[in-house]
Amino acid sequence: MLPQQGRTGLFRPLQYTAVPTSVTERTCGYMNFSWKRNLVILWIGVFFCSTAYSISIPFLPLFLSGDLGVRNHLEFWSGLAFGITFLASALVSPFWGSLADKYGRKPMLIRSGYSLAVLYLINYFVQDPYSLIVVRLFQGLLAGFVPAAIALVGTNTPEEKTGYALGIMSTAGATGGIIGPLIGGVVSHYFGNRNAFLFSAIVVLVSAIIATFWVKEENFNRNKARSHVMDDIREARANRLFVTVLGMMGICTFSVMILEPLLTVYVMEMGIQPDRASLSSGIIFSAVGVATVIMAPRWGRIGQRVGYGKVLIIGLVGGAVGNLLQFFTTGYIGFGVLRFVYGLFFAAVFPAINAMIVQVTDPGFRGRAFSLNQSASQIGTMAGPIIGGILGGWLPIRWIFIINGIALLLTAIVAKWSGLEHKLPGSGRSTSEKAVSADR
Repeated sequence: MLPQQGRTGLFRPLQYTAVPTSVTERTCGYMNFSWKRNLVILWIGVFFCSTAYSISIPFLPLFLSGDLGVRNHLEFWSGLAFGITFLASALVSPFWGSLADKYGRKPMLIRSGYSLAVLYLINYFVQDPYSLIVVRLFQGLLAGFVPAAIALVGTNTPEEKTGYALGIMSTAGATGGIIGPLIGGVVSHYFGNRNAFLFSAIVVLVSAIIATFWVKEENFNRNKARSHVMDDIREARANRLFVTVLGMMGICTFSVMILEPLLTVYVMEMGIQPDRASLSSGIIFSAVGVATVIMAPRWGRIGQRVGYGKVLIIGLVGGAVGNLLQFFTTGYIGFGVLRFVYGLFFAAVFPAINAMIVQVTDPGFRGRAFSLNQSASQIGTMAGPIIGGILGGWLPIRWIFIINGIALLLTAIVAKWSGLEHKLPGSGRSTSEKAVSADR
């Protein structure tokens, strides 16, 4: 069955019209020979790309203070170094999404992979914080490997397997988030913070090579006209469900990133010596990633049964409680345990959001949809570190957990009040009844 959205109300309800079973079966049969292989290959590519990021970027505060000589306003410089990349990425993502829907998602993987490898290498030679900001700006302008991979999975996976596949893809980033900080902590501890960028360059180069030689893209028509960014934005605005999901993505990403430049500083405030801070921070950073690897695929399956809106609300409430509890911990071991528990619940959020995007957008718009989703994510990712850096210089860092928890709890209340869990049904129907949402 194919859903058609109504035209009234804050959310346009999905109405279903019948589609012959043979059509759906032919579509799934066409992709069955390749989608699992593609999922594995893209998982590996995203894993290496996320690992490259996590090797060096979480330790930017230590790089700024230890290698670039920043002694004053470290929180501000850390927030700016994090945030400038994501501001640039948010502005340019719709352009890359338009190109992706015209020329394919695989070219976007190749472009971003090799660009990031070069830019990580350039980071190794940076000698002052101003040069670092410029390089981080270009990293944002040329990034896009992970959203292109997610969009490719979303368009080359049978509809009834999409929630599961996107949950699996979430574990790729999370696994990279586990391994990367551990590698980065060891490299920074024994070889220096600067050398972590060399490791990042080599690792992301592996992602680019994987995308070049092994990723396949099916069901793609390169003869269609390329859309204009403003037309894409107008089309997205007409889809109220999609706009709501984008808002959720921005808020949830902000809640994660507001703490990103502060966790290393917070660990040092707990009594960890500066020479051990990178290794200890790496272990704590990895706690959320371990939890995500454990739970993200399970949340994907639960979402298929009960609806992704419900799973999103559960993840938001669990994340809110986890943040509030972190206010009360004073030791880094207890803090790491609470970060792990928080991760078990928050692992539900991003797979649910990605699955919702697949549900409420047409396949022909999906590359642009995920690029707009990246823009929303990057706005949150940009604002989070900057505001976190400002708040970290104004308030004790532990109070930011309270602010974060209350924000997530309010977001969950809004999602519940708006009836989001009823607007986005799970995908636990038979193949012949599968819903493929349209955005117009």
